[in-house]
Amino acid sequence: MAKVALFPIPGSVTFPGIPCPLHVFEPRYRKMVHHCIESGMPMGVCHTQKVLHTTAQSQTLDEALSSNQSTYKPCEVFSAGPVALLQELDDGRLMIAVKTDARLTLGEEVQTLPFSIWRCEELRDEAPDSDVEPVLEQYKDKILNRLLALTHGQPEIQERLRSDHWQEMAAEPFSFAVSGSLGMKMALAQYLLETTDTLQRMETLLQLVNGNG
Repeated sequence: MAKVALFPIPGSVTFPGIPCPLHVFEPRYRKMVHHCIESGMPMGVCHTQKVLHTTAQSQTLDEALSSNQSTYKPCEVFSAGPVALLQELDDGRLMIAVKTDARLTLGEEVQTLPFSIWRCEELRDEAPDSDVEPVLEQYKDKILNRLLALTHGQPEIQERLRSDHWQEMAAEPFSFAVSGSLGMKMALAQYLLETTDTLQRMETLLQLVNGNG
């Protein structure tokens, strides 16, 4: 089991393989960023189940920079990866990117303060049966063709979709890449992240791009 520093953010469902840019200003999470960078510990960014402790809604920038904000109960499945510091502002705020490369499930919390660290296990999709693999490729082709139709007139996106990287991607990472590229309700995004059935995820995505989600 790996140790992961956890950053619960309401409305932040992250998918493995999709970099997550963040603007970090709370003191505890600035400490967490520096700890992750210095120690090499991965950071997890996750959606939340509920608020555990709330703070005043109206604060000045100085107040926000010197005090921790609301505390949340994290969702149990999330993505994590190494942290890259992009910029540190004069007032201490940090611009970072979490290069999510793994999907994890929460285990035991081993540190609560000043920030949360958990032991976590990697969550992988179940290996598909041999008769399912051709169906996954069919779904992938249908999703790609629909995305190309939806992005007509956007040459940069179309070029990316036609690239070898997207065309040759295996079904599991492809499904995460598409999930992280589409706007959707958080409950659906969290469901897509949590399911370990690649076929079910691909079916849901095909319905979504066809306007049936």
